Amino acid sequence: MRSLLVANADDADPGCIGQRFAEHGFVGERFKDHGTVFEHCNREHPDQWPSLDGADLVVLLGSWWSAYWPDIEKNVRAECELILETHRRGIPMFGICYGAQIMAKAFGGTVQRATQHEVGWHQVDAPSPNQVIGGTWLQWHYDTFTPPPEMEILATSPAGPQAIRNGRSFATQFHPEVTQAIVNRWVSESGESELSKIGISAHDLVAQTILEVPKSAPAAAALVDWFIETSAS
Repeated sequence: MRSLLVANADDADPGCIGQRFAEHGFVGERFKDHGTVFEHCNREHPDQWPSLDGADLVVLLGSWWSAYWPDIEKNVRAECELILETHRRGIPMFGICYGAQIMAKAFGGTVQRATQHEVGWHQVDAPSPNQVIGGTWLQWHYDTFTPPPEMEILATSPAGPQAIRNGRSFATQFHPEVTQAIVNRWVSESGESELSKIGISAHDLVAQTILEVPKSAPAAAALVDWFIETSAS
């Protein structure tokens, strides 16, 4: 099965989510750096994206971008068009963080700076029958979104919507894909100064990640299983 990954050039590791999709047979071009199996749609160069023809899955990763930045307006528009065409064709689509924000925007919602940022491991609440979405997940976002009426909100936190769905199009504000290596890289790239400004110790965040990933990784696999099962109908 053919899979596309929409991500920035410097942050294209789908981690636990990518691994579980690969175990279900969703394959594409193999990345040499971290061994996942997707065709990379580089956010910086939408003119180079492959065709959706024959695609069985589209995954939208997170980003350090904000969907309302004027200097990336063309990139945002291109991704919104891709999202709408993916949805129109009925291709299953799984978005994460920025992927959730831009998916909501594509369907007519809004993206804005959050009044309450979330960075670190936080509780997400999801009522039955979608409790597989709930639990303790890694968050790293300063923006939030308001989905349009046709998108169902499946999970929330005090900061806002945490999971949305419209048919076969699904997205989470939290990061189910994270591995220890991903969090280590984000901490290194953001630097201790960014985290200290919001009252977070980089050392403590890494230490908590070491404790949480052994639980979040199987939870992420279960989330992918649920997504595939519920997208089949």
